[in-house]
Amino acid sequence: MAFELRAATVDDLDAIMALETSTFVTDAWSSESMRSELASRHTYYLFAFDPATPGALAGYGGLLAPRNSGEGDIQTLAVAPGARRGGLGRTLVTALLTEAKSRGAHEVFLEVRADNPVARALYDSLGFEQIAVRAKYYQPDGVDAQIMRATL
Repeated sequence: MAFELRAATVDDLDAIMALETSTFVTDAWSSESMRSELASRHTYYLFAFDPATPGALAGYGGLLAPRNSGEGDIQTLAVAPGARRGGLGRTLVTALLTEAKSRGAHEVFLEVRADNPVARALYDSLGFEQIAVRAKYYQPDGVDAQIMRATL
């Protein structure tokens, strides 16, 4: 299935939070935090959808990359269950990396749960390398975060 991407806005908050809380059950972002992310000039969020149902969220991803800071950070990424295993995660990350580069980033960081081998394999395949571990970062589960970096 071919998905399309558009810039996400605060108007997309309800749809994003529905996917956020169903995907990240124990450690989802708060609605207030997500609203702040969507409204910031230093961030870039994407809304992925099937053109046949443009209002239905298939996935989203967010980047923090202040212009000319030299760095970016993929803040969050989620793909709806019905849209998984079709390359949408790769499409979202690739688009976020392109945006980071356009903002002057030379490297992009992210954190991934140590118990998420599917996401880890995606990031490995896109050139990210593990550079550190934050022990028990994801709470309340106590799962380590693997910190990864890609050089652009």
